[in-house]
Amino acid sequence: MTKYTSSTLAVPEASAIPRHVAIIMDGNGRWASKRLMPRVAGHSEGLGAVRKVVEECRRIGVEYLTVFAFSSENWRRPPEEVGFLMKLFLKSLKGEVSRMAENDIAFSVIGDLSRFDPAIQEMVHFSEQKTAACKGLTFTIAANYGGRWDILQAMRRCIAANPNLKPEQVTEELLQPHLSMAFAPEPDLFIRTGGEQRTSNFLLWQLAYTELYFTDVLWPDFDEAELHKAFDWYSQRERRFGRTSAQLASQAMSDAV
Repeated sequence: MTKYTSSTLAVPEASAIPRHVAIIMDGNGRWASKRLMPRVAGHSEGLGAVRKVVEECRRIGVEYLTVFAFSSENWRRPPEEVGFLMKLFLKSLKGEVSRMAENDIAFSVIGDLSRFDPAIQEMVHFSEQKTAACKGLTFTIAANYGGRWDILQAMRRCIAANPNLKPEQVTEELLQPHLSMAFAPEPDLFIRTGGEQRTSNFLLWQLAYTELYFTDVLWPDFDEAELHKAFDWYSQRERRFGRTSAQLASQAMSDAV
């Protein structure tokens, strides 16, 4: 597995196209309510947006795409909506795994799967195995995931792997391999649809130096054109990682020589 360095320890490479995109797909329920439809209809419609974004990211060369499908706090929603989301998750996996394999897309899930129905757990493991050799794009779904849970479970795994570890010996390098997204570089671009402007316990560790893009567009309406708006915005950002603008300009001149 490739070892990626934390952005607080080293300066990662930046490119015009983000290498890793993370998305909170917000606004499905509101999309449906605006049309006098049940909230669950918005979730069904949102699957089309997921497919469009995955395919476009694959086409233009994004290497990692991570989406927040179900947070550890979403269990607080009405039982009928949670039940529908579980059925929709299972159905979409069954329908999409072959398509992902054919398009060289590796699939993975991060989060605590123990609370899901065994049929969902089995389908997740099958989908991960079927696409494990794919190299074109790594598509990750965060399900029953929370950023604080991620850090806590990483710390517990770190202690279990190093039982004689003293508190002062704990470092980022030691903890990072135990985080859920240790297999991927930190996100370059975070997108949240639906008008809210918060990260909502998503990838708290990994978003330290990520560019944050918020849009009022509801997720079912988020298409390839909206994705490119986010990429255009990202391409204008000055990614300093603690450095000054003058340092970036000097480096650019050195690189050009």
